Amino acid sequence: MDTFMEFYFDEVFDNMDRDCLNGRLKRKELVEYFNTVIAGCAKGQNKSDDATCKNFVLSTLRYHNNRKSANGDVCLMGKYHNLLYIAVKLAFDWSLQDNGTVAALLDELYACEGTFERIFLGAIFGTSAPYFLAGWKSDFTNKEENVHALVYFLDHATNANLEYREGDKTYRFIDVPLESCGKASPVRVVIQMGSSEMLMILLRFGAQITGDGVSTNPVESILDRMKEYKRMYPYELVGCLKLILRAIPSVNFSVDKDAMKHLGLPTDYNYQRKVALEKYGEILEDHLIPTSRCGLKPVELKHLCRCMVREMLWKNFELPFGIQKLPVPLSVKKYLDLFDD
Repeated sequence: MDTFMEFYFDEVFDNMDRDCLNGRLKRKELVEYFNTVIAGCAKGQNKSDDATCKNFVLSTLRYHNNRKSANGDVCLMGKYHNLLYIAVKLAFDWSLQDNGTVAALLDELYACEGTFERIFLGAIFGTSAPYFLAGWKSDFTNKEENVHALVYFLDHATNANLEYREGDKTYRFIDVPLESCGKASPVRVVIQMGSSEMLMILLRFGAQITGDGVSTNPVESILDRMKEYKRMYPYELVGCLKLILRAIPSVNFSVDKDAMKHLGLPTDYNYQRKVALEKYGEILEDHLIPTSRCGLKPVELKHLCRCMVREMLWKNFELPFGIQKLPVPLSVKKYLDLFDD
């Protein structure tokens, strides 16, 4: 496999046009070609599909790094960079299990782009929408395959304890900002879309709802949108709200204390209660926010325990699959994994 790939890169790929892989159809053709090569080499060399796919991905990374090094450690982009996405598609197609190899592929993508939006956007918006956002189309067949691919790479990134630094901030794979979406985190984009199914996936893997550098509170953004519907709340928004309330200890409303100075309130006044009642009173009356999650009543101990257990699992890169390792009943595992409330 290694010999074939070296010959292919030196004698074939180097002579191809620089923009030959810009189109999705061209990348698809090359993926199909390499699928045949991997299957043939695995059979001819009597090796497993996983080992053969691993060798292909490693050969791709070596070629990319060699061309990058020759250019002063700056990616040449064009076909040289798109080749990494050929490896991404093949790693997924063959369910490559070697965690180190998949992690190295993700690291190389981040080193060149500083984002993973070509893995996330297809799962969030579908196959064609990314073209209008970022000028490219997803390499995965449909939205369902995009979602499966995202989960595949989330799993590998978690197992490899991947973290990425940008300035003074450190992000995990799941929280790396999306350049084409105003550098918002994937979970914030999903919340803005009101996609409860995608939100469930991201929250289970430990996506951080706050702390992405965007000033607006995502919970308040949902509540403000719900108010516009005059108590005819869309199902997707309600679903997103309920999922978020399972993942955070309580809602922390934004409070402008300076605007309330004229009221002469005591220093220990419960501003959260005031905002909840005055601004979102109708939503509270409709029981969409438990009184124990918005400052009106103490938070349930059971819920606080869930949040603490999930935080410890997150710190140890064990969300969500580490939940199944805990010596607790199945009902508690479902509760910890956000399926129940």
